[in-house]
Amino acid sequence: MVRERQDEREAPVTVRDAILAVDIGATTTKFAVVDDAGRLIDEVRREPTPYPCTPERLVDFVLGHIERSGCARVGVGFPGELRDGRVVEPGNLSRPGGFTSPIDQALHEAWQRTDLERALREASGLDVRVVNDATLAALGCCEGHGRELVFTLGTGFGIALVVDDEIVRIRDVGDEIYVDGMSYDESLGDHARSQDGALWVDRLVVAVRSFVEEFSADVAHLGGGNSRRVDVARFAGERWRVVVNDNVATLRGAAKLFR
Repeated sequence: MVRERQDEREAPVTVRDAILAVDIGATTTKFAVVDDAGRLIDEVRREPTPYPCTPERLVDFVLGHIERSGCARVGVGFPGELRDGRVVEPGNLSRPGGFTSPIDQALHEAWQRTDLERALREASGLDVRVVNDATLAALGCCEGHGRELVFTLGTGFGIALVVDDEIVRIRDVGDEIYVDGMSYDESLGDHARSQDGALWVDRLVVAVRSFVEEFSADVAHLGGGNSRRVDVARFAGERWRVVVNDNVATLRGAAKLFR
């Protein structure tokens, strides 16, 4: 049951007025109820992302949480490339056994035929908005001025660019080859970190510097579950700042989808 929060200076936030924020990860999916300012008004809930993760299975999984939340609006972060709510590349969700399993071509193609935003809207009858998870993270942690580049460090690796508080569409880099024939997801995802943490940090520092230079960023935001594992002292002397964000910044970003 979602609790209503009362602030001494504000009207109470009812469940119906709140927003269900959903952060779909390749390993874990997080859910939380937030108000219009992105403040959490209930605890964060985490559940394993279901595999094999077909579009129908994911819709049913998220729909159950939507119905239990009682919220009339839903903001979703998806771990792959989207265009106007339609899946272009599903990322690791096309791997039937999770991140370490090979891509299943039939599952991959099924995802590419999916308009996820429309499917969730039709299933729930509610206002559902779906964006890339790095985009949602950017909405949740950016300061609103200058050129801000957001890095999501979780099961995989993603980036998003915000210029003066506006999301700028850039490519999804997760599947791009980075080093030793491995993609950014494979080189900088959680599996690589668990194998060799020191090498993971070294490669991450090089990647962050490279992308900051490419996109002429003023600030590099590190988010996701592995952001706390990065020593920002590694970036000392750079002309740009590094900000480490907590693991719920992505959920807070759901509110901005409705402004």
